[in-house]
Amino acid sequence: MSLGEPLHETLVATASVLHDARDRWWVIASAAAAIHGARPITVADVNVILSADDARRLFPRLGIAPLPPGDHPRFRSAMFARWTRPPLVVEFMADFWLREGDGIWRPVAPQTREAVTIGPATIFVPERAELRAMFVRFGRAKDRARIALLDRIG
Repeated sequence: MSLGEPLHETLVATASVLHDARDRWWVIASAAAAIHGARPITVADVNVILSADDARRLFPRLGIAPLPPGDHPRFRSAMFARWTRPPLVVEFMADFWLREGDGIWRPVAPQTREAVTIGPATIFVPERAELRAMFVRFGRAKDRARIALLDRIG
């Protein structure tokens, strides 16, 4: 799998800091689409969903602090932090929620978990169909573009 050096290095670093996570975690969004083979795709950062318990253990170890709750109209997390040491920024989102078109906040909690080996690391992503459904829920222009890329994969 050819992911490009910045993404490859960032994913290996992410897996290394999550190796002792007690709960399930996933890489989502553009990085997950790239892992599934979506091309061509721009990956600006790596988004990780994890539990609040794992976030409370991980953030101090990485020397990062949760950011104050944002006021994004559609996305929120119980805890959110950015890790800037890898080549690409890693955004950790604990208990991630989406405000859907009906105005109701619902959790974004993948049900599937596919292990993918990248170099010496194991990364977890939602299965392709579930990732696609997640992009449908997000509904932004960039998500529609990611859906089209996923749909091209055989």
